[in-house]
Amino acid sequence: MERATIAEMLLDRLGDEHLGTRTRDRDWTWDETVRESAARGEYAKSLRREGPFHIGVLLENVPEFLFWLGGAALTGATIVGINPTRRGAELEAEIRYVDCQLIVTDADGMAKLKGLDLGLADDRFVLVDDPSYADTIAAYRVERPVLDPSIDESTLFLLLFTSGTTGMSKAVRCSQGRLARLAYANSVKYGHVREDVDYCCMPLFHGNALMALWAPALANGATVCLPAGRKFSASGFLADVRFFDATFFTYVGKALSYLMATPEQADDIDNTLVRGFGTEASPEDKVEFVRRFGAELFEGYGSSEGAGSVKLDPAAPEGALGRPAHDEIAVVNPDTLVECDRAKLDEHGRVLNPDEAIGEMIDRGGAKRFEGYYKNEQAIADRIKHGWYWTGDLGYVDEDGFIYFAGRKGDWIRVDGENTSALMIERILRRHPKVIATGVYAVPDPRSGDQVMAAIEVADLTDFDPDEFAAFLGAQDDLGTKSAPRFVRVSTDLPVTGSNKVLKRELQAQLWRCDEPVYRWEGRGEPVYAPMSDDEKRDLEAQFAASGRQRFLGA
Repeated sequence: MERATIAEMLLDRLGDEHLGTRTRDRDWTWDETVRESAARGEYAKSLRREGPFHIGVLLENVPEFLFWLGGAALTGATIVGINPTRRGAELEAEIRYVDCQLIVTDADGMAKLKGLDLGLADDRFVLVDDPSYADTIAAYRVERPVLDPSIDESTLFLLLFTSGTTGMSKAVRCSQGRLARLAYANSVKYGHVREDVDYCCMPLFHGNALMALWAPALANGATVCLPAGRKFSASGFLADVRFFDATFFTYVGKALSYLMATPEQADDIDNTLVRGFGTEASPEDKVEFVRRFGAELFEGYGSSEGAGSVKLDPAAPEGALGRPAHDEIAVVNPDTLVECDRAKLDEHGRVLNPDEAIGEMIDRGGAKRFEGYYKNEQAIADRIKHGWYWTGDLGYVDEDGFIYFAGRKGDWIRVDGENTSALMIERILRRHPKVIATGVYAVPDPRSGDQVMAAIEVADLTDFDPDEFAAFLGAQDDLGTKSAPRFVRVSTDLPVTGSNKVLKRELQAQLWRCDEPVYRWEGRGEPVYAPMSDDEKRDLEAQFAASGRQRFLGA
């Protein structure tokens, strides 16, 4: 029997002795998982104050995150997953925006919050690695958790940070009812069953892990396993899969590309994986993953605001998302509101008629499914126009009826499955004393998703020191780990609009194909920039060809 709320789904797991939560160090049955959750819910209630019952969680993928998710569901609270890659003013602004009463974190998280003005007293922080924490939770255990009568389908359960076209973070509202419906729908769509062992290596603050893995696992009573290193690790992936005998996992394209870059071993296929679900993987990575690891991959398209735009089709060509999920999904010209022409593709999959074929992906019936943003009426109005839900994403449909993703509108860049603000990065770059103007924009990654490119204007090209610039970026505490530019174009005269704004559209179209110096981040860790030669540019573009992504390079 399908339940209407996450709280009811949790209470159905009382008495369930099937494994519910696993780490390398400890296991919890579903019955134990629900009881741990209920204790945290009771503790949260004791700390509740007037105002929205919002609980920020700044943790990696650890059992405490799962227990606080369950505790919030059982008490009608709202979980706000805080992105641990955010820094400084950006992190401060996001937390203040969502009106957190409490923040659940650990010593590492508190170090990130140090010095930020969050408007919270010291007693509003719960540290899960504090020596007294276990005793505190023990005091709030109840013999038999019961359903709070105030909870129904409309109870706000999640605020999921996403991004839009305004350069400001938004928090998507997700009710208990919506997540419950997704749990059952995704179970059918991706074949979730009770016997599954779900390896949760994508971050729990993100809709990918919650909507495609945790909620279906709850619906079926499957087992949720957390990575040894508390987050995704390409080198640790297969060891974790084998330790847990995992059958399912979720991914984003960049994570899959990191995994496929690990040295192949003769016994890679000796594992228990059956399926994986994710977004934005390159066609080559998908083919290679199946060959190496023997598991089927389901590519999807959706968003925290509204999933379910695409119907899977095994006949879909490389690069296609699938088919529109129903007749209300369309690609339209945002100016004329007319459905775009079908795309004509060349042998590389490039669109030959982009002006006529590429438009914004919309859902004519999505307005009734979209639950809105927290405290952002303008952003809601931008999404719901003419009674339709506008995704903010560009796409096209080919002559055979397959739908493709063609990029994002506005000033947001998707890196490793997460959106980062070009505007915030530009503000940081402008702090450099020699930067006169700057534009930050997305350029395609040769394997998956986007990379960050910055164009900076300086007075004298010979005065630009890439080592000094890299050191400057490394010293910016509010430059998130996903936000440092991978490419830097240096100019003495950036193109501008009539209102004297940097013409990023022109720069973005040129990519690294220009006569001005372009520096590329080499290696990992702290930024180290080296000039790109013409041969290196050609080698980079050859990687696009090898991954079947030439269409992203343009003419």
